[in-house]
Amino acid sequence: MRTYGLRFDVNCSILYAELPLVRRADAAKAAGFGGVEFWWPWDAMAPSDAEADAFVRSIADAGLELVSLNFHTGDMAAGDRGIVSHPARTREFRENVAACVDIAARTGCTRLNAPYGLRVPGAHGAEQDAVAIENLAFAARAAAGIGASVLVEAINSVDIPGFPVDTSDKALAVIEATGAGNVGFLADLYHLAKMGEDVADVLSDCRERIRHVQVADPPGRGAPGTGTLDFEPLFRQLAGQGYDGWVGLEYVPVDPADSATSFGWL
Repeated sequence: MRTYGLRFDVNCSILYAELPLVRRADAAKAAGFGGVEFWWPWDAMAPSDAEADAFVRSIADAGLELVSLNFHTGDMAAGDRGIVSHPARTREFRENVAACVDIAARTGCTRLNAPYGLRVPGAHGAEQDAVAIENLAFAARAAAGIGASVLVEAINSVDIPGFPVDTSDKALAVIEATGAGNVGFLADLYHLAKMGEDVADVLSDCRERIRHVQVADPPGRGAPGTGTLDFEPLFRQLAGQGYDGWVGLEYVPVDPADSATSFGWL
């Protein structure tokens, strides 16, 4: 598959998850990649000094760029998909912002992804949205201090029923509401396609707001070429639009016991 000179990084929270955290950057380097990205790697809102040091060192020792790091999503095993919009968890989120920005500063990471979160029983949607905007603006101010951006992603409500920011238009409305120039759009082509959006149109319409791109192939979230999305013209379009960022590989590995087998399409 032609990729038109785009740069690809590996999401080492879905790929190489079979390895200990501090070995994943080395594995990505061995596979020929120059960058990695991670979901928040720890259960706590802030890692211990030893955990943070080991993580930062693993990326530096591999000689890779930390392209993107997620803020804490809450307990994903229990169904959480972000705490940005959770009214009772603002203090936790802001504690995590400080920890995330610190790690980003130490690694040179300039993209911090903020998973919005699901609706909370008993809370009004408007209240949650107001909390989310305040929290995103807070995160944006902290990120600006190190020259970083905060990302807002549309996550499909087919896989995650009830996710409130499930289309590009909704994500852009959230971004606009923050009033912060360093809040941008994470264009995850898998989620856009799952929602039936015209991915090419979104890439064109949102070209000035896109700060990061991620890929997986619907419907099964496998590698490009395993599903229904035609990636080659989309890669050509991104390159033609002058996109000079990274494209994160955020797909389910071919063999969960050996993620190194998952890059044959490149």
